[in-house]
Amino acid sequence: MKNWFLVALFVFSLSHTDAVAQKKRSERAYSSYYAGEYYNAIDQFKSAYSKTRKSDKAARTELIFMIGECYRLVNDPKNAETWYKLAVKSSFSKPEAQYRLAESIKKNGRPAQAIEEFRKYKQIAPSDSRADQEIRACELALEWMKNPEAYRIDEMKDINSKESDYSPAFARSDDGLLYFTSSRDDAAGNKTHGATGQSFTDIFETRLDKKSKWSTPVPVDVLNSEFEDGAPSFSADFSEVFFTRCEAGKRDKKGCVIMFSGSKGESWADPVNLEILPDTMVTAHPAISPDGSTLYFVSDMAGGFGKKDIWYVSRTGSGWSKPVNAGPEINTQGDELFPYVRDNGMLYFASDGHIGMGGLDIFRAQLQPDGRWLIQNMKPPINSSSDDFGISFAAGLEKGIFSSARKGRGNDDLYSFEMPPLRFNVTGLVKDEKTGSPIAQSTVQLIASDGSNLQAETGAGGDFKFALKPNVDYIFVASRKGYLNGKDKQTTKGQEKSRDFMVTILLTATDKPIELPNILYDFGKWDLRPESMVSLDKLVETLLDNPEVTIELMSHTDSRDTEQYNQELSQKRAQVVVQYLIDKGIEAGRLSPRGYGESSPKVVSSDITEQNSFLKTGVTLTEQYINSLATEEQKEIAHQINRRTEFRVLRTDYRPVKK
Repeated sequence: MKNWFLVALFVFSLSHTDAVAQKKRSERAYSSYYAGEYYNAIDQFKSAYSKTRKSDKAARTELIFMIGECYRLVNDPKNAETWYKLAVKSSFSKPEAQYRLAESIKKNGRPAQAIEEFRKYKQIAPSDSRADQEIRACELALEWMKNPEAYRIDEMKDINSKESDYSPAFARSDDGLLYFTSSRDDAAGNKTHGATGQSFTDIFETRLDKKSKWSTPVPVDVLNSEFEDGAPSFSADFSEVFFTRCEAGKRDKKGCVIMFSGSKGESWADPVNLEILPDTMVTAHPAISPDGSTLYFVSDMAGGFGKKDIWYVSRTGSGWSKPVNAGPEINTQGDELFPYVRDNGMLYFASDGHIGMGGLDIFRAQLQPDGRWLIQNMKPPINSSSDDFGISFAAGLEKGIFSSARKGRGNDDLYSFEMPPLRFNVTGLVKDEKTGSPIAQSTVQLIASDGSNLQAETGAGGDFKFALKPNVDYIFVASRKGYLNGKDKQTTKGQEKSRDFMVTILLTATDKPIELPNILYDFGKWDLRPESMVSLDKLVETLLDNPEVTIELMSHTDSRDTEQYNQELSQKRAQVVVQYLIDKGIEAGRLSPRGYGESSPKVVSSDITEQNSFLKTGVTLTEQYINSLATEEQKEIAHQINRRTEFRVLRTDYRPVKK
């Protein structure tokens, strides 16, 4: 008994010691986490997890979730997904683990799968509206990826390092001089950032040489310190620079401040704290407006709409006004970061609160006349499933540089973007309207609203091609002996992407009468019905396109009533049509009305048979044939087909009468 008691006492002592040690491990991990040292906390949480008894499933599940959280916060969605997935499998899992799993899958570039995971989250947390927004974001991401914007994206391999490189800024007076933020080995700080595991960042500069290659980046020593320095923004005349400095990586960190420096010859003066807010608060990512009157920045101060918001101050003499929040159109419940004001006044920023493709997306905000902001996602290829942020445009051009966590050489990398010149082409076919056969050796004339005029001849397949200019209206007129001229229209106005247009121009042969569809009359009347006007207006356009043509208007009746009555009725109908054309500006000398009464019944064409299967192709709709049809409805259809108006070309050498 005595020995048993001693053994039991020893085991209890070990168990108690392990429990105390386990508690200390967890406390260290949480202490690092709440201090923002997520990178350090990962190994600490893993150590605590490995030492936690397997029977304590609730504690192990919580530690697994916290490891996933740390990976998420150091922007490692791949590892975050792995640990969230483990957390979700546990019966002790919290709903937030399912949401974070779906979020990580989305950020890893699998929006379709993310939709399914967000739907699972909706089942366990139906009142959380975040899931609906994320599902919509995934659906839009799938649409956007199918139809990306026209920007051309290239990784800047000459500049990027294996560490983080981000937040580019052009010296606006010289697009060949670039500043950016980097944690590469050349950075001045010799400490490791507890949140990222990398060195403290510094501001670097690089220049574009005559061969369009960027020089080796070097730190801007006068702007850098032993702390975190980065996210520079320059005034339009390059006489001022604003940037962020953070005393990060310490448990007693002071937050971030905006530093200012003025130009001093070829260098910069020693930077000073702008003191927009107390240095215990976050004041970061400055962006000076082109006119120098407004400074945008990021802060998590009280009075915002979410985590970190975009604020601004106005220059007042030698100082700055009180901060003003940029408002709910820009700011959300999430983070709004890295503002940038383009030389045209457009505001750009990164956000994970607006509907986007992954983590941070880049958005543009345009101020409307009513004072509200119109917010637009820049879509792929600038945005991706990874974090995209910190954009800068070359002066006056639709090109620049942005930073992204998408797959590259390191963590965050710099990418150039450029909108290629818009290119438009039109490929066309000229065909016979009746047979659909291509018409070779027809002439196609291009008439443009900018005054240009080109001509081409169709090949054996009736094809032609022209290069088009942006923001121009075009008319294509095709002509061929034995045919009426035909035309089509296209415009490149309002087109934001390069495009190839397709047009088909149908030409009508002049060797046979041409029926005007839908020229309808009530029985025994010659007044034009309203629906007839559309067809006649097309005839007006045809005559205007063929000013050398004279035509005979041919009106036909059905066989009911006497031949004399039908002759007079058809003549009146032809004259009504001619008068309509004259009223529309067609010269009377080009028009000859003639009524044919019932003397020329219609021969059934294949088109008529397709619409009326009871009529056989090639049959003439005589009175005898019509009377043999099975029903009164069929007879009335046949009579209506005979009541038609046609025209035929008489001459092709008409010259207008001089007035």
